[in-house]
Formats: sequence, C-alpha cells, structure tokens
Amino acid sequence: MTLVIGTDEAGYGPNLGPLVVGATAWGGAADPAAAEPVLAGAIAEAVADHDGPLWDDSKRIYRGGAGFAALEQGALVAATLAAGRLPRSWSDLAAALACDRDAAPAPPEAARLATGALPADAAAAACSALAERIGPRLAARGATLVAIRCRIVQPAAFNGLLDTGRNKSDILSQTTLQLAADLSAGSGEPTLVWCDRHGGRRRYGPLLAGHFTAPLVRAVEETATRSVYDLPAAACRVEFTVGGESRTPVAVASMMAKYVRELAMRAFNAHWGALAPKVAPTAGYPVDAARWRREAAAAVGAAGIPWDAVWRRA
Repeated sequence: MTLVIGTDEAGYGPNLGPLVVGATAWGGAADPAAAEPVLAGAIAEAVADHDGPLWDDSKRIYRGGAGFAALEQGALVAATLAAGRLPRSWSDLAAALACDRDAAPAPPEAARLATGALPADAAAAACSALAERIGPRLAARGATLVAIRCRIVQPAAFNGLLDTGRNKSDILSQTTLQLAADLSAGSGEPTLVWCDRHGGRRRYGPLLAGHFTAPLVRAVEETATRSVYDLPAAACRVEFTVGGESRTPVAVASMMAKYVRELAMRAFNAHWGALAPKVAPTAGYPVDAARWRREAAAAVGAAGIPWDAVWRRA
C-alpha cells in the first residue's frame, strides 16, 4: 500500500495567534504511480452525494468569517474517520491530532480554549452520520484515512525560533517536513508527500535531507510552480506545488489547520475580550493586529504578559 501524506498550514501571515500546520495520511493503491487517481476516485465517490463540498481548500470553505460550520463539519468528519470517534472537546481533538504533545509554552488563552465543547457550530449528529457513511465507501475502494496530525507553533515558540536565526519560511518548512517525516516513519510503505508551496521557496533539498535522514535527495524538478524530490532510501517522493489544495489530502490538512487556528482565535478573543471589553475581536492579520495591539496594550500590560507570548514578530 502506498501512503499519501498531504500537508498545509493556517496562520502563516498573522501576527496574533498560532501558526498551525496540518497533515493527513491516506492509504491507497499498491503502486505509487496509481495512488493519486485511485485515491482521488475513492474520495470523490465517497462524498459524491454530499450537498456541497465536504472537503476543499479551506479558503473556499471559510471566507471572511463566514462558513465556520462547514469548515468544522469537514474537519470533524475527517477527525472521526481517522480517530474512530467524534471529538467532543478541545482535549479530545488535541489528542486525536497529537497536538497535545507540543512542548511550546501555553498561550494566555489556553484555559479558555480547554473549556470549549465541540462541535461549536456544526451538528454533532450530522458529523457522525457523515463519517459512518463515508468510511465504508472509502474502504470499499481500498482507501483509508489513516491519521491526521497538527503542530501548533504558539507566538512564544515562534519568536524563540526566530531568535535562533531561523526566518518565517524556515519555521514553516521545518515544522511541515518534521510532521510529514513523523507520519511516514516506520510505515515500511512507499510514500508520497504532497505539500502546498511554501511562499516563494523553490529549493527544499537540504531541508528534506535533515528531516527524513535521507543520504540522497534527488531533485526531479525545481520550477516556479513545482518542486519535486525523490528520496530513494526512504522510498519517498515529496512534491511542493502551487495550488496544492486541489488534492484532497492537502485540502483536508488545510481545513484541519484552519479549524484548529480558528478555535484558537475564538479563545484568544474571548480571553482578551473579558479583560478589555471595548477592544474589538481580531483575526490577527497585520493591519488589524496592529490596531488590536494599540487598543489592548493596557490590558496586556496589566495582565503581566510579555508581548513575545502574544505577538509574533514576523
């Protein structure tokens, strides 16, 4: 069986809230050359009768604050398929995604996040029913959603990595590749790793060699739209593609990363909104983040929280 891993991020651009990297691992065809059409066909058939897209690029599902229930439904159906049960709390979800293992210092809003019940907006019964219908359909076509994982890089950890000489792009690429390497480790199967392109970065060979402990990384293609590498010792091919979310494993990773980040930002705004009721909520992107920082400065100072625990410097 070929293991197909899709990765994507949410929160690369903002100054507030975490950077979240998601990855999904799927089992499919025995032949790597056939894995993409086999998996695409199985997924398309499994969700064919769903009203509207269940899994798609998170930017299409969730736009301008609208569509959270649809984003949540798609993310929780995927989490249920991978974990075997519907997450009903943040601790359930964090355990299912293994993001409860992150060693980063907890953000100020951590306690608020921990108290939230799930689903927040979507219907639990609908999520469970969809998972119960889709799982057997995938299995009938020889496809399985094996696992979903997330890594959450909170501002304090992000800033700490900047202080070691890494830049923003380094942090994204290193977090993504370590997550993919962890998912593929020990599988003993041929592996395809599909990533959305990381900003303007075109060359990933040295990063791959470090994270996959591969003695040879062969660059197959490094163009403006695609970078492809073969790691023969690991029986692995890694692709970085502009518009990578058109592949469902990447799209589901995108949705899960966005969902986790949106839950984090809801907790962020609830926490600071209680301390500074006159400060409007924020999504954390640069222009509005600067507004939030000005308006919330007194509350952050009064709470004794260092800005490095709240504000990502790049």
